[in-house]
Amino acid sequence: MEELHKNLIKKLIKRYGKFNEVNNKFESTSNSKIARDLFYSDSQFSRLINSTASEGEFKRALGNIQRLLDLDALKNQASLPIKNTNIGTQLKRKILFFAVGALFPLIVFGAAYLFTASSSENTEVLATETRYEMLKWGFENNFIQPYVKLKELPKDCDYPCYKYQGKWRLKSEYKIPFYRERNGFHYLAKEAVMYARCMEERDDNGKSFEGYEYQKHEIWYDKREYPIDSFLTKGSNTEIRKSYNLSDLNKNKNFVKIAFVHTFFRTEFEIDSSLISRSGKALGRDIEFVDDDILQSKLPDDNSLNSLKDEIKAISANRLEDYSKPINCKPAIAPDLNFNLVAEGDEMSYNCYFSIGNFVVNYNKTYVFKDQYINNYCR
Repeated sequence: MEELHKNLIKKLIKRYGKFNEVNNKFESTSNSKIARDLFYSDSQFSRLINSTASEGEFKRALGNIQRLLDLDALKNQASLPIKNTNIGTQLKRKILFFAVGALFPLIVFGAAYLFTASSSENTEVLATETRYEMLKWGFENNFIQPYVKLKELPKDCDYPCYKYQGKWRLKSEYKIPFYRERNGFHYLAKEAVMYARCMEERDDNGKSFEGYEYQKHEIWYDKREYPIDSFLTKGSNTEIRKSYNLSDLNKNKNFVKIAFVHTFFRTEFEIDSSLISRSGKALGRDIEFVDDDILQSKLPDDNSLNSLKDEIKAISANRLEDYSKPINCKPAIAPDLNFNLVAEGDEMSYNCYFSIGNFVVNYNKTYVFKDQYINNYCR
């Protein structure tokens, strides 16, 4: 481990200059900046720099910094004058191939987004980014992939999380009525994309994996301001009416979409035989209001609009803070008792509870496996 740590420091010095061994910092660049370059959190990089990381972490970090050094070398080659025409042509081709490969995911995503935005007939859809481009780029690039590879698995293949790695999506929308000093607010979970990876830094035989999730949800206002129990099944303070959950708020003139909620969420999953438990919290959130002109056309006056905006800000600071911690969820049943058979199309379904004043509302969040990183069966 000491040798791996020394090699890492040597490679880092090549790129970032002098290193102070007393306080484990570089003179010209902050450790936080270097951590971002390597696609690590501050805590992960701290383990590396202080030589408390695992062997696997050191090896992956060495690979990451070597890729950055190779990229620097390629850039330097590109900037040198080239005399030999054949060599120059070959080098230009290599540089072009590298650039296209690096930019291809962003180009494809940008084209797809522009197509969907221009083809939409819904005038209320905001022409904004989906805000998960950086998350997508971090997991879907050709140079650094944070997944555990098939060749890195133990010889007995007893490492359950390896089949859960990849992209998951929210299966179905769900709604939750909110309550503050007034009734009428509703939270619509619209879409979510989660990238799952094994937490190989934990020595737990592959029983843990984490998910980095982008959520795009909506907040709606019911002009009738019906109380919460109007949307619950009769005689229950927890069960949401099926008709309410399946309803299309866009087709109900009593409901007005007020804002979009963008959330960056991190979840930890623990595999225990046939069950998968889930816990986590939001790492970032942004509220994006629908255009004022659209809202004013659906609300009685400007005072109503300003009042609603104040309420939404309070909801995001308080109620959604509670919703950020889904610790009150029952474990999901594993897609297959034989983890080697987990495949695309499988689901993880969680029945959760959300406290709203004196009410505890049930809701279901189901993930569908859309893009599995390792399709092969470990043998």
